[in-house]
Amino acid sequence: MMNLPSSLPVTMKIPFCALLALLIPLAQAEALAPDVLVKSITEEVVAILKRDKDIQSGDTKKVADLIDTKIVPHFDFIRMTRIAMGRNWRLASPDQQKNLAGEFKTLLVRTYSTALSNFRDQQIDYKPLRAKPEDTEVTVKSDVKQSGSSQPVSIDYEMEKTPDGWKVYDVKVGGVSLVTTYRDTFASEVRDRGVDGLIKSLVEKNRQPERPKAGKT
Repeated sequence: MMNLPSSLPVTMKIPFCALLALLIPLAQAEALAPDVLVKSITEEVVAILKRDKDIQSGDTKKVADLIDTKIVPHFDFIRMTRIAMGRNWRLASPDQQKNLAGEFKTLLVRTYSTALSNFRDQQIDYKPLRAKPEDTEVTVKSDVKQSGSSQPVSIDYEMEKTPDGWKVYDVKVGGVSLVTTYRDTFASEVRDRGVDGLIKSLVEKNRQPERPKAGKT
């Protein structure tokens, strides 16, 4: 079984509230510009995090439910999985591609929920959007400063315009792509065990129990 990343690098954990703040109604999201969308949903989720004692105490199940019902619709997991798979995506049948995207989504949701449960006060500075009205792909940039740290962490949201509004297909934290972080391990698994082997490894990984938060049993 391959050694899939159980969590993201430390520099990618700190600011995930910005990534996961996707809680406005879908109909409203479809009409918003990408930078306005990101800012609106970030402010919404930060407000929830500050008042939700369960999340603050490490209730990852509650966070995962929140992500699955409110956040997942704003991400293009098919494209995210295709990027993570690279050229190996073409080796997968339509059914395998569907299974891969489903398991990769579950893996990312678990990662997000762990990061979000560790949320602390952060200051987010959004950069002016550099895009033309006709652009269908844009990058929304922001800097996140953790309380007590003088060095901000950059977060770039790679977004695409779809019939259902703008969707995120990758996030770069400190210049590191969230999606391509998995590319080497995915490629190694496909090389050694094939596409079905990768799917099996993802299933096994996703069935592992959540690790308890530090200080909890």
